[in-house]
Amino acid sequence: MTIITVRVDEKLRKMMKEVKVNWSEFIRNAIENKIEEERGRNLAKAVLINERLRKRSRGEEKAEDIIRKFREERYAGSCSRC
Repeated sequence: MTIITVRVDEKLRKMMKEVKVNWSEFIRNAIENKIEEERGRNLAKAVLINERLRKRSRGEEKAEDIIRKFREERYAGSCSRC
């Protein structure tokens, strides 16, 4: 396990001693919660960007259909066995 140092002033340190809390565990949980919150934000942002991009492309042909059309046009009539 890695060690992280956090600096607090004397007043805060005295108040921390008055409260029966495992501060290491509390800080670990706070860090994990913040990471999950940020990941959720990033995921939500990615979903919004994806939706914006999808909205722009509505009504246009799908890339697969365009590629299929080009391939059919390219190879139409070039079949020597047909």
